[in-house]
Amino acid sequence: MSDGAWDPQRRLLTAGLIALVTAAAFEGMAVPTVLPELAGELDGLDLYGWAFSAFWLTNIIGITLAGLDADRRGPARPFLVGASLFAAGMVISGLAGDMMVVILGRAVQGFGAGAISAIVWAVIARAYPASAKPRMIALTSSAWVVPGLIGPALAGAVTDTIGWRWVFLGVAPPVLLTALALWRPLAALGPARTTAPARSDARRAVDSVGLAVGSSLLLAATTAGNVLVAIGMAIAGGWVAVVALRHLVPAGTLSLRPGRPSVVAVIFIIGFAFFGTEAFVPLAVVEIRGGSVTLGGLALSAAAVTWAAGSWLQARAAANGTRRALVTGGAALIAAGIVITSGILLSAVPIFVAAIGWAIAGLGMGLAYSMLSLLILETATPGEEGFSSSALSLMFTLGTALGAGFGGAIVALADRGAIDLVTALSAVNAGMLVAACAAVAIGFRVPRSGVAAPADQARARAAAVPVPLEHP
Repeated sequence: MSDGAWDPQRRLLTAGLIALVTAAAFEGMAVPTVLPELAGELDGLDLYGWAFSAFWLTNIIGITLAGLDADRRGPARPFLVGASLFAAGMVISGLAGDMMVVILGRAVQGFGAGAISAIVWAVIARAYPASAKPRMIALTSSAWVVPGLIGPALAGAVTDTIGWRWVFLGVAPPVLLTALALWRPLAALGPARTTAPARSDARRAVDSVGLAVGSSLLLAATTAGNVLVAIGMAIAGGWVAVVALRHLVPAGTLSLRPGRPSVVAVIFIIGFAFFGTEAFVPLAVVEIRGGSVTLGGLALSAAAVTWAAGSWLQARAAANGTRRALVTGGAALIAAGIVITSGILLSAVPIFVAAIGWAIAGLGMGLAYSMLSLLILETATPGEEGFSSSALSLMFTLGTALGAGFGGAIVALADRGAIDLVTALSAVNAGMLVAACAAVAIGFRVPRSGVAAPADQARARAAAVPVPLEHP
């Protein structure tokens, strides 16, 4: 029996997974591009950040619950449910008459996206032999490149011609058709041969829900009108989130213990800084500089390409053992990219500087994120590789949600007239710059070097590109 990803017995599965990731990647690049136009038409600038946060907070729950269900009953059912919710969320947002409905759609879509993401990786782990796994991971990860190049431009063109609603509505049919095509090969996989203890799984599911609920309360506190209510929500939300998070990440993560805990902490911080800035780059181009929606998406395209380039550069440099240097260097590039991109808030700076600055930040993410992934493989305790990888994914998702959410709270002040939009975005970028600098500092606590087993090195090199379904 041949071991290739494109062998006849796996050809449909391989093509379907790549098609699904590609469709999700188009959505991930298109939605941030059209959100300024959407928010303006629906008078929802004060809720702008929640359009991102709602997606990523429910994503946390989807990742956990779908993975557990796939082990118990096989991947077919949670996959179809996830694809259906993803498509339903797109339709809800596309037909929305106000911003709250858009946010509801994004929450539904996020749950589905989390489920799809969990199943994609579970299927790669179970349906492909060891020799084909690196190739398959590379194929699905590389599905981000083409959407990164043309997704924002295509979304801008659709918005400028027939309206932003079709950016949402146009993605739903391909996702559903692909899911139906994958039903039979996924159903053939059946339940996993071994599963984790039921009590452990149940606790993990409860903690993932607690993390999402606590984070939501924390973000809601930033937009509460009453100060006392805001303080109460922040305290309650923070406590619930921290209690849940302690069971989902390696011990010592919250105290920034050197080694593997700091690896997980840094991934949270760079996700916070990068996506907390990126969420508002199109807004700055469109609302402050008067550029088109298409122009606002060019910076996102540039970052997607340089992220991939940085990841492959990291894969080559990793052989030299310079783990810590690549993490800190990548975080420093993110900080530099934030500074350069912030220049477009000044009328004297050309708009194209946004693409240059964000391309530099994308290069930094490619270097830092993929090296952190490699470090997780190298420092995981034998038998806890899945727990460590899950912790990395959850912290990255949480950082993305909170970065966009806190940035959105500041932008909401501009919508209420408390400050102007330029001041609001300047404050957002300043906060994200501080976070990126913190990532540089904490990066010195990650392992300086490490030697992975040959199989782990191969997996890390193959995975050294943006992770599908995790880029908003």
